[in-house]
Amino acid sequence: MKAVAQVRAGHAPTDRPGATPARGNLAEQVYAELKQQMHDFVLVPGDRFSEAEIGTRLGVSRTPVREALFRLRNEGLLDVESKTGWFVQPIDFARLEQLYDLRVLLEAASVARLCAQAEPAAELEALKAQWMVPAAERPADGREVGALDEQFHATLVRAAGNEEIARVHWDVTERIRIIRHLDFTRAARIDATYAEHAKILRAIFQRKPDQAQLLLRSHIEQSKAEVRKITLATLHEARARQRRA
Repeated sequence: MKAVAQVRAGHAPTDRPGATPARGNLAEQVYAELKQQMHDFVLVPGDRFSEAEIGTRLGVSRTPVREALFRLRNEGLLDVESKTGWFVQPIDFARLEQLYDLRVLLEAASVARLCAQAEPAAELEALKAQWMVPAAERPADGREVGALDEQFHATLVRAAGNEEIARVHWDVTERIRIIRHLDFTRAARIDATYAEHAKILRAIFQRKPDQAQLLLRSHIEQSKAEVRKITLATLHEARARQRRA
């Protein structure tokens, strides 16, 4: 969508005959843009805004904005009040703890299945090539590593062969992404992730389910603890920027 892309690039939208995308596409891109702004803490918990303000900011009509906002509301990221308009929901750490607990159960079960397979799943070889590499060959960009980390854990679950577990696991991944990606804004956490992923893979290849599950649980629990600390610090920094603006 040109309007959203140009807003992100710092340009004003242009109106050209025949250039307006379908409304559904506009709504999808407004949704993606607003969700990214929440992930980047450009929009922080407690921020309030109207549909008209978002439409003006992104250069689109209120209809696709409304569709995107209600979709984000259904995901628990936004809410709306009749007199004060839309606002970003506070981060519910208790709910996120429950989602992380569910993630551990799903991934631990998948790792046990992988260790029981007669031959290593083909997908594991690709993970080995990605994660068991010298430090000099690793990407340093946090966003890239965050995406690779999601792929690592999703691949472990998918390779175990239960499509329903994989579907539920991906839903959990979507719901924790708003804070999970912050784990890769610190160089030390990127290094730790590479080391811990390599240990998990070695245990799987060596058919050691108890060790693999223990390493996996420790890895996720450590990530969860670090993410909570980083999230609180990032929120403090974002609110301080708003006060200075």
